[in-house]
Amino acid sequence: MNKTKKGLSTKLNNSKNLNLIINSEAYKLAYEDLGLLSLNEMRGVRMLLEITKPDLILEENKILSTIIIFGGASIDEESKTKEKIDDIKKLIKKNPSSILLKRNLNRLENLLSMSHYYQSAREFSKLASIDNQSKACNSHVIVTGGGPGIMEAANRGAFEANCKSIGLNISLPNEQIPNSFITPGLCFKFNYFALRKIHFVMRSIGAVFFPGGFGTLDELFELLTLRQTGMKNKIPIILFGREYWNKIINFEYLADLGLIADEHLNLFEYADTASEAWEIIKSSNI
Repeated sequence: MNKTKKGLSTKLNNSKNLNLIINSEAYKLAYEDLGLLSLNEMRGVRMLLEITKPDLILEENKILSTIIIFGGASIDEESKTKEKIDDIKKLIKKNPSSILLKRNLNRLENLLSMSHYYQSAREFSKLASIDNQSKACNSHVIVTGGGPGIMEAANRGAFEANCKSIGLNISLPNEQIPNSFITPGLCFKFNYFALRKIHFVMRSIGAVFFPGGFGTLDELFELLTLRQTGMKNKIPIILFGREYWNKIINFEYLADLGLIADEHLNLFEYADTASEAWEIIKSSNI
C-alpha cells in the first residue's frame, strides 16, 4: 500500500472512530443521558429533581399558599353518573342474570347519591380562589391530585372563577391523564408518592377532605400525623360530609382506647357546605 492510500485509510478510520466516540453513551452530558438517570443508583438524583422542579415553577408563578382538596376519583357530576347508570341498565336487560352487572349498578347508584359532593367541591374552590389571586401574587391556590372526580371538580371551580389551580398528578401502572381544568404550566407529574405528598403540604394553609377511598384516607392520616407530631404548623383540616366520615372512621373510639389523646380530636373539623368550609379557613387567620 503506498503512502497516499495508507494515509487515506488512516484518515477514514480516525473519522469513523471519532464518530463512535462522539455518539457513545459515555460522551453524553450526564444530565442528557436518560439511560444514566434511569438507573437505580440515580434514584436520589431523580428524587431531588422531583423536589426542585415544581418548587422552582411555583416560586416563579408567585404561589404563596395553597388549599389542598382531596376526594374520590369516582365521584363524578350527576349527569355523567346518570349516563353510566343508563348504559349499565341496558346491559342488564341483555344479560339479566349477571351478578357483576347488578353489583356495578348498585355501586353507580351509590356514587350518584354522592354526586352532590362534586358540586360542593366545585363551589368551595370558587369561593376560595376568587378573592385571593391577583397579578402580583397568588394565595389560597387550589391544589389537587390532578385526576378526575373530586379533583376535577376542585380544579374546575378555580377555572370557572378565572383563577389558577395546581395539579399534582402521578405516574401509575393504569395510565391516567390530568383533568382539563388545571392551569397550564401548573400541572406536575410525579414518580414518587412521598415527594408528591411533600408538595401537597409544604405551602398549604388548609386542607379539605371530601369522601374518598384509600388514597384520600392515606393523605388524611398523613396530614393528621404531621399535625399530631408538630411536623406541620397548625392548619384547618376539614372533613367534608360529617355523615360519611362518622361512618368511615370512629375517631372517638380511638381516643376512648387511649390510642390518641383527647386533644387530637381537635386537629380536624367537619363541614357540610362549601360556605361552611370556606368560613372555617377564613377564620383560621393563617
